[in-house]
Amino acid sequence: MSMTIRSITSNHYELRGKLHLNLSVAELVEQALSRKEAVLSSNGALVATTGEFTGRSPKDKYIVDEDSVSGSIDWGSVNQALDPESFHKIYKRVQDYLKEKELFIFDGFAGADPTYQLPIRVINEYAWHNLFVHQLFIRPTDQELHTHKPEFTVISVPNFVVDPEMDRVRSKTLIAVSFEQKVVIIAGTHYAGEMKKSIFSVMNYLLPEQGVMPMHCSANVGSDQDVALFFGLSGTGKTTLSADPERRLIGDDEHGWTNQGVFNFEGGCYAKCIGLSQEKEPQIWQAIRFGSVLENVSLDSQRTPDYDDSTLTENTRAAYPIDSIPGAVIPSVSGHPNVILFLTADAFGVLPPISKLSKEQAMYHFLSGYTSKLAGTERGVTEPEATFSTCFGAPFLPRPAHVYAELLGEKIEKHNAQVFLVNTGWSGGSYGVGERMNLTYTRAMVTAAINGSLADVEYTTEEAFGLSIPTTCPDVPSDILHPLTTWTNPEEYHETAKDLANRFHQNFTKFTGVADNIRSAGPRNK
Repeated sequence: MSMTIRSITSNHYELRGKLHLNLSVAELVEQALSRKEAVLSSNGALVATTGEFTGRSPKDKYIVDEDSVSGSIDWGSVNQALDPESFHKIYKRVQDYLKEKELFIFDGFAGADPTYQLPIRVINEYAWHNLFVHQLFIRPTDQELHTHKPEFTVISVPNFVVDPEMDRVRSKTLIAVSFEQKVVIIAGTHYAGEMKKSIFSVMNYLLPEQGVMPMHCSANVGSDQDVALFFGLSGTGKTTLSADPERRLIGDDEHGWTNQGVFNFEGGCYAKCIGLSQEKEPQIWQAIRFGSVLENVSLDSQRTPDYDDSTLTENTRAAYPIDSIPGAVIPSVSGHPNVILFLTADAFGVLPPISKLSKEQAMYHFLSGYTSKLAGTERGVTEPEATFSTCFGAPFLPRPAHVYAELLGEKIEKHNAQVFLVNTGWSGGSYGVGERMNLTYTRAMVTAAINGSLADVEYTTEEAFGLSIPTTCPDVPSDILHPLTTWTNPEEYHETAKDLANRFHQNFTKFTGVADNIRSAGPRNK
């Protein structure tokens, strides 16, 4: 039901100009090429570059401080407040900016479960941006489009810049959400991921009021309907590890956990593709074809993607619809998870490649959300940095951490889910000395955790964090399972472990009202 029209009127905005409404994939590709926004690669994917911004701009993200939400937002460095007057002035200028422009509009949904589905609209200056959201969000049927009424609108205007002094913001870049106006404004950045993550943040605010646990995780399901969740920040392996040929993909990044089971927020995948190879990640490799979008990926003289080239950024990305993954669950809804995996890319090389967590340890590590920011996922990050991101998703959580932690704890206990901590980071030393964990071994450990192979093996308790490490794991050399045995200098390992443990303890001091049994489930070394 694609069309070109002259005007659209909504409760809060009116658009007039050449408006392309719900164009098909082929039409959007044609538009992007004719407007010279992107080029076509040899595998059929559309390739675009994003200029200055090749990752998210978390310091430029705001929530409008409106009366209806002010008391429920966890205000601070993550959720910065923007006063309503400033927002309304910016919004008015954005609407003036859009007048008589050629725009691309996508109507669709966030949330595969109809009970919790959010109808959305995305307004774009660029055809390639509109193709991105078309592939990333849930695409409606023609029948659904006839009755579609957007509850939230994302307006992405990369070429509109705000005035930091006049608008009382940090820079010329802005990502601002108004829950009263039900609109998100993204200005001054071409990075497409901001559109996806803005709706994720909206869902993270709305769903807890309905008793739904929103999660920054990927999910898949086996032939026995056994569901696995993979928590972790960008670059820790959620997309890679959940795209398993032996299991069906539910989704690669954002989910909700209801009283009935889990559901995907999206209709597509947004995979990091630096170092992508057909041998190691065949499903992702094959998903990149006509209709997919490559972001900041270099091409050779034959327009073949060079996934090893990080000239533009380490944060090269591929966006494609979830049905490009063979056997993906459509609609993306399934039952309760049997196994939960917390993925962390430990730049210290201290954490075991896999360890089993008690419920108390699970809650401790979920609240801690330890990982390393990997190069390119945020502006200014050029090598891994140790960081703690509450609930493995702090940049996208508008409410206080305890809201999400309590929901997860209730779900784990009620459904008896087993929880494992998986280190996809470094082994044998810290970043720069040790080596990145072998993906083949990580896959084998994840498979063993999911299929129950680790249920009856012996475990040993490591000294620094009190984590239970399996002494054996199918298809994995036993000598890599305990991190101490992979270091050439044991004393250096112990000192590094003590350093990391202290960072955990220091980070955890920010949490109040946490039960003593959870607080004491952290590292032993101080």
